[in-house]
Amino acid sequence: MTKPNEKTDPSIASAMNPQQVWLAGLGAMAQAQARGTKAFEALVSDGLSFQRKSQEQAQQRIHEATEQLSSMAHNIGQQASGRIDKLEHLFEDRVAKALQRLGMPSMADIEALNARISHLEAQLKQSQPTASNKSGASKTKAAPAKSPARKSSTAARKKA
Repeated sequence: MTKPNEKTDPSIASAMNPQQVWLAGLGAMAQAQARGTKAFEALVSDGLSFQRKSQEQAQQRIHEATEQLSSMAHNIGQQASGRIDKLEHLFEDRVAKALQRLGMPSMADIEALNARISHLEAQLKQSQPTASNKSGASKTKAAPAKSPARKSSTAARKKA
């Protein structure tokens, strides 16, 4: 093997020149910096777009979770309201039965008595004479007629 001669091969001789080696290194560094800056800018741009997409997906998932939780809360509220209504009706029925056992009239009984009193008052007004001097006497008779009817209803309550 023959050793290449620096004097005969000009490409090797120029490569060995220290100043040219230094300049070649600086050129490589400049190219790397130019490419690196472009690569860095591309990475920043990709990072921003990835961040935007991630935020949109997170917002969408938060919105979906909020809707699901709202729906669940509404359903639970309806179920609780239904159960409270059932409990309220049960309580009212039991109280009404206990009052009935104690002889207390129900609301329907009181309404029926009020209707009966109104009917009796109307009958009494129709049976009163139309003369002005007889009306004074009939008014005194009408007042005792009302109280026995009420006494009879309270007596009926006491008996029950």
